[in-house]
Amino acid sequence: MTLSGFSFLMAGVLLNAVAQLLLKAGTNVLGVITLTRANWTSEFGRMAVEPHFIAGTACYVVSLVVWILGLSRVPVSVAYPMLSIGYVVNAIAAYYLFGEALTVTRWTGIAFIVLGVWLVART
Repeated sequence: MTLSGFSFLMAGVLLNAVAQLLLKAGTNVLGVITLTRANWTSEFGRMAVEPHFIAGTACYVVSLVVWILGLSRVPVSVAYPMLSIGYVVNAIAAYYLFGEALTVTRWTGIAFIVLGVWLVART
């Protein structure tokens, strides 16, 4: 894997992780979102003007473009497992930003993810 391919993939993964964190921050502001026939337009309207949702959506769009640039340089069988790095980034960021728990079981899972991504990236 070339440095440019790796860089595009990691940028895409990190932008995707940031998008998830922003969307979670948006739900923290809006509260539980329940869509029904009666309220779906107003709920989507609330989401459409929430700054965290807007920024999260923008990060998703940019991450898609960057990811495509990475896929043009790296085999998908190597690139796709790299998305798992996002799980690691989000778990750690959620711990610091939202006070979510990082238990021993989660740390063990994170270690397996890191090991797996490392093994795939070496091929």
